[in-house]
Amino acid sequence: MPQAHIASRFDEELSEIKNRVLALGGLVEKAIANAMIALLENDTELARKTIERDKAINALEVQCDDLTRRILVLRQPAASDLRFIISAVKVVTDLERMGDLSAGICEGVLELAAMPSRPKANLKGISELVQAQVARALNALAQGDIDMAMEVIEKDVAIDELYRGSYREMLTHMMESPPQISAYIILSNVAKNLERIGDHATNICEMVIYTIRGHDIRHVDHDAAGALLRGEE
Repeated sequence: MPQAHIASRFDEELSEIKNRVLALGGLVEKAIANAMIALLENDTELARKTIERDKAINALEVQCDDLTRRILVLRQPAASDLRFIISAVKVVTDLERMGDLSAGICEGVLELAAMPSRPKANLKGISELVQAQVARALNALAQGDIDMAMEVIEKDVAIDELYRGSYREMLTHMMESPPQISAYIILSNVAKNLERIGDHATNICEMVIYTIRGHDIRHVDHDAAGALLRGEE
């Protein structure tokens, strides 16, 4: 009976970690959406609020870290449980960094608002794709869905292509309108932040696969990773 009680408590602790990580993911998802609304609608008040709310993301990150450390020390998990906790630590780090990148976008919004004129940049497409990738990554994490995780990983190339296109476009604008170079530098940094958020979504999906299958595909090309998961390698 005592062993069954301990096992039950351990399962509860693992569920608590997952719930907190997903709660953190929800905060980050909202921060990304608000950052882009603030940018596209020039909403400085929302930008300030999003920057302030990054403190909640940081606080929840610390809570997740404390919980995972305590379980590692007290429970000494092995096999799939250990993989889950290792993955949780890495996912929390990715989510916290995504929150920082969202706050960085909002800081750019405030800088742009202080400028005499604000140029336009076509960032809506990459923004929508990145937000969709983050949502799918969190769903893959919640559901333990390997197929969805691989889909996110494979689609990251589309974000990279959009980022390169927007960067080239902004370079052209800089050459054509030197007085607006500073503004376009800010916008290019926003585009880079979005591209990096997409990378972190990919990292989360790699951890989903590691947790479930035990395969570390972080430095494996996408085709090879797919073959590995299908048992072809």
